[in-house]
Amino acid sequence: MTKPDLGRYGVFGRGVTPAQARDIEALGYGAVWVGGSPPAELDWVEPILDATENLQLATGIVNIWTAAAGPVAESFHRIEAAHPGRFLLGIGVGHPEAHQAYRKPVAALTEYLDRLDEYGVPRDRRVVAALGPKVLKLSADRAAGAHPYLTTPEHTEQARAVIGPEAFLAPEHKVVLTTDPEKARAVGRKALDVYLNLANYLNNWKRLGFGDEDVAKPGSDRLVDAVVAYGTVDAIAARLKQHLDAGADHVPVQVLTGPDKLVAALAELAGPLGLQ
Repeated sequence: MTKPDLGRYGVFGRGVTPAQARDIEALGYGAVWVGGSPPAELDWVEPILDATENLQLATGIVNIWTAAAGPVAESFHRIEAAHPGRFLLGIGVGHPEAHQAYRKPVAALTEYLDRLDEYGVPRDRRVVAALGPKVLKLSADRAAGAHPYLTTPEHTEQARAVIGPEAFLAPEHKVVLTTDPEKARAVGRKALDVYLNLANYLNNWKRLGFGDEDVAKPGSDRLVDAVVAYGTVDAIAARLKQHLDAGADHVPVQVLTGPDKLVAALAELAGPLGLQ
């Protein structure tokens, strides 16, 4: 199986416009990862791909409880026909707190992946949101690999050990372009607030060695500093590169800024990231 090739760095965000996507591609980023739990139709994908030449687009993630496998597969094949090889389907189980139908993630994901197989979605064109070892292993066995969210380079190293050298690994990391620690932590805590209520993230952070005092709201400085990079652009780039050094193939960068400032922030980072 061939690994997806999305370049070293991508952009994770919500509501990226076709015009922004053109600018992101021109800056040298290889992919846009669109967050949230989009409907199965995925009708916003083609306008972004239409507006760009080679930029990849990935979902981060389609939620298996709210988007049935059949319609999602139909969307995949429609997008693939129009833009061959430029769309990566990211799927995940979401959070037990949000879905009454939630059940054990490995069983639910396995069933969903079975359905994607039946509908002809290739294994090497799908990735799984994965944090713990069981789902990480599943991502390597049944998909191209894993898309961890809100993790650290230490988790990336552990994930690579679980999935092996052949699977694709794309951990997201948040950044704030400021050298003021207090400002960065305030922005980071605002972004982390909802996740400090969700068991899958809390459990993963505890597996990484964070204590109850770290993950209690509003999150300790230690936790925020681990999952939100800030400082000079060179310092931020060095932090993101730690994921590559730990075994990541690609790092989707989530800039915690207003949408009107996204491209400008990405432009500041492009040089230090070696994209220009």
